[in-house]
Amino acid sequence: MNFFKKSLPYLAMIFLQFNLASLAIIVKHALDNGLSPRVLVALRMIVAATFISPFAIVIERNTRPTMTFSTFSKIVLLSLIDPVFGQNLYYTGMKNTTATFTVAMNNILPAMAVIMAWIFRLEIVKLRKLHSQAKILGTLVAVGGAMIMTFVKGTLLDLPWTNGRTIIFMKSAIDVQHTDLMKGAVLIVVGLFCWSCFIILQAHILRSYPSVLSLAALVCILSSMEGIILAFLVERGNTKIWSIFNPDAKLLAVIFGGMVSCSNYLIMGWLTKKGGPVFVTSFNPLGLVLVAIFSSFFLAERLFLGRVLGAVVIIIGLYMVLWGKSKDQRRSNSQNIQYDDAAAAAPQNHRQTAVINGDIETPSQSNVIVN
Repeated sequence: MNFFKKSLPYLAMIFLQFNLASLAIIVKHALDNGLSPRVLVALRMIVAATFISPFAIVIERNTRPTMTFSTFSKIVLLSLIDPVFGQNLYYTGMKNTTATFTVAMNNILPAMAVIMAWIFRLEIVKLRKLHSQAKILGTLVAVGGAMIMTFVKGTLLDLPWTNGRTIIFMKSAIDVQHTDLMKGAVLIVVGLFCWSCFIILQAHILRSYPSVLSLAALVCILSSMEGIILAFLVERGNTKIWSIFNPDAKLLAVIFGGMVSCSNYLIMGWLTKKGGPVFVTSFNPLGLVLVAIFSSFFLAERLFLGRVLGAVVIIIGLYMVLWGKSKDQRRSNSQNIQYDDAAAAAPQNHRQTAVINGDIETPSQSNVIVN
């Protein structure tokens, strides 16, 4: 039971990356078939709000803290940063590139999160400490592995399940050379920066508003309203973009995207509160490995040796970051134990009395303590 409790955060992050990898392939196919990124973001947030709001209302009805104007303003800003601006930029960038390239770019997120968490003092980084060096080096190694997977091909691996397999999502398996790679890369990077800001601000809000479910529900509700307004402003006069009930992946992308948003915001909020923002982003390289595997199955994409080597490098970098985080966690727990022991001992020391010649004096009356 204790092992399962310790493993739960890691299993949750693997589940989160599995969802994101599946969503990347489905969304890319939907975008190639005419789904607007603005409509996707707005509608998926409506679906997410519909799923998560009842749980937030029921489960946290007695534990939800009082909402202040300051907290609400921060949540409004939070919903604008990532679900609205971040995801719109991210999926517009995906539309101009490929799913594999987009997920590969995700691996700059841990580096952004480390730097921003360091700046805002949400992450312990001591350059002379080995565990801090491991976090920084592990982030760089993971990013390097992602670059290897993206740009180094090597020998073609003849996988048995790719031979003669029917491609499910034909239009999604387009070559990078037919896309606007530079434009897409810039949009994706800016979108990831918004995501990093979201994670940092979320960690700050959770300190004063620790209700994870309610925070996730509010973010989904507010971002759905903001997303609809943005979609009408950008796509004004074009009513066809709202048609998602076609025999393709549009409706699936919206519904599945909403479910992923619902579960991921909940998981991210819980794990940001539990392990910090860098722990949440350190699993991002795993998404690239999963997309490479899924693409070989569903898109019949060929897998090269360079992709496999890159995946191995990513796993090494990921292990280094997690090792550094585990050392931070142990240090933090040790300090908390010492603090608790000191706090427990304080009342006893305060009640100590000094016995002098049969008289009892309190420490406030005398500084003399007779053993």
